Amino acid sequence: MKGRKPKPTVLKIREGNPGKRAINKAEPNAPDDVPSCPDFLDEVAQEEWHRIARILSDMGLLSTADRAALAAYCTVYSRWVHAEEQVRKFGTIVKSPDKGFPMKSPYLTVADQAMETMRKFLVEFGLTPSSRSRIRVDRKTAADDQFDLFVGAG
Repeated sequence: MKGRKPKPTVLKIREGNPGKRAINKAEPNAPDDVPSCPDFLDEVAQEEWHRIARILSDMGLLSTADRAALAAYCTVYSRWVHAEEQVRKFGTIVKSPDKGFPMKSPYLTVADQAMETMRKFLVEFGLTPSSRSRIRVDRKTAADDQFDLFVGAG
């Protein structure tokens, strides 16, 4: 299927449905729970998981259904961090292994590809300034929280 991906209904509603397109009333609802961090992630990826999962949860944009996508993002983040460490260590230009000619570091290629993949995931999760600016979230005030506690909704 070609063309622009459909926007998730939750994002469409939070943005105020600016295009006034029909809301999918049959869209499945994913559970709101924060997914558990997969054991297979390396240390850097696990640290990013805990950092970003808290942010997404606070924004109301994380579900247990997002576990694989979040794990993929964290894996690519870790790859980017490790590649950038190697670029700092060896530089952006290295000698080719066969004849010693200057060439672009393979680590720079890995870092660039990982960064582009990260950007795509960040947009999907609403974690870039431009993608975040299109999302509207109803913010609760302290008075709202007190009222919820009073009526037993909190």
